[in-house]
Amino acid sequence: MTPDLTSSPHHHRRRADRRLVALGAAAAMTAATALAGVLLASTEAAAGTLSGSFYRDPTSGVNQWLAANPNDSRASLISQRIGSQPQARWFANYNLSTIQSQVTSYVNAANSVNQIPVLVPYMLPNRDCGGASAGGAPTISAYRTWIDSFAAGLGTRTAVIILEPDSLALQTCLSSSDKADRNSALSYAVTKFKQVNSNAKVYLDAGHSAWNSASDTASRLQAAGVSNAAGFYSNASNFRWTADEVNFGRNVLNALGNGNLHQVIDTARNGKGPLGSEWCDPSGRGTGQAPTTATNESTVDAFIWIKPPGEADGCAASAGQFVPDLAYSLAQNGIVTSPPPSPSTVPSPSRSASPSPSAPPSPSASPSTPPSPSPSASQGTGACSVSYKVDSQWNNGFVVSVVITNRGPAITSWTLTWTYSGNQAVTNAWNATVTASGANVTARNVAHNGSIATNGTASFGFQATYSGTNTNPTAFKLNNVTCS
Repeated sequence: MTPDLTSSPHHHRRRADRRLVALGAAAAMTAATALAGVLLASTEAAAGTLSGSFYRDPTSGVNQWLAANPNDSRASLISQRIGSQPQARWFANYNLSTIQSQVTSYVNAANSVNQIPVLVPYMLPNRDCGGASAGGAPTISAYRTWIDSFAAGLGTRTAVIILEPDSLALQTCLSSSDKADRNSALSYAVTKFKQVNSNAKVYLDAGHSAWNSASDTASRLQAAGVSNAAGFYSNASNFRWTADEVNFGRNVLNALGNGNLHQVIDTARNGKGPLGSEWCDPSGRGTGQAPTTATNESTVDAFIWIKPPGEADGCAASAGQFVPDLAYSLAQNGIVTSPPPSPSTVPSPSRSASPSPSAPPSPSASPSTPPSPSPSASQGTGACSVSYKVDSQWNNGFVVSVVITNRGPAITSWTLTWTYSGNQAVTNAWNATVTASGANVTARNVAHNGSIATNGTASFGFQATYSGTNTNPTAFKLNNVTCS
């Protein structure tokens, strides 16, 4: 397999260092987590400030492996569940002479298909506190020079920048002057990116819901210049439930007191939540909700796959190395709808000295599928309209986003049906339970998006395969009423 020269073999290890989590903060998070499901179910809010689909890179690590191993018994499922999805590109090698051209190439490829590139600059000195992802620029001054070259490649269209994972949540190895230098460097990067490309959306590191407290996280973000950024990201390369991260993000935003800021969440591997306090290539985890800007959360701009599923944390293999068995296990256990809001295990205040995964029960050979909500048909829809958009298409696969607008009286649950005229088959979905009988397809709401007010909307997405011509359906019914 041709190596990805923009990535280091020692990148994106996501520490879940529990030493900084006070017992009182852990107890508070447990109580907040118990409310997360209620908050998600009761909040009817639009998505954040991003719109559009993210870039699916055909040269990503997983897609390079798939191209080189088409007959591998694991390839089909890995392709369907992981290779088909947009994932972030990490830039983790100190390469002053080539970084601008590498960024330009990646951004231009995304722009050419009208998709949003997601870029992860990972080059701060003393990154990961010398752990499995050690490295970075030799000095802060050299880092600023590298950032200048990185920024020069961003172009002028929308780009999402996930700036320096672990840079704020993990600082146990830094002196006070080191922290000040790092904060200054991050603030410089935010300002530089925005100067070069006013459409760049820059997000800073907020750790995750079981790491530092919301107030501590807010203080670190403020010190690093988050007020000039689009907001912050959480759960990068970790496994925390999305519901926990949304609730954590709200608490951080409340502490920041800045209504212009938003959150993005890494859902790449949180389909089955965390395995206790284990963070380094734990067994039996699954891919989470597919990347989307349709979050139904006003404070959350997007769900993004920041950590490419199948790339090791540093235990199963060197950090960043693609491991087919890891990818296959994540695909087997991946969700096909949104994960249920579920309490996380309260972390211990200290991390085990051994990073080796424990041995939980072996994952099932078949994907884990949450139970369908089986909503009853709701009365009196009157009228409706449906937006059906193919976000990306390749070979024999495609990804669709659907937005339902209810033009009639408010409803409390919904069922949307349509019929394909070609040979299409849905393979997985998010924010809805989608089933098919031949060419007839039925999508039902999940717990958090069943209610649609008059002139309100609900959205979901799915991945499918096709042969021949991929013809869009032309007729939809919402609760048995034909939509326009």
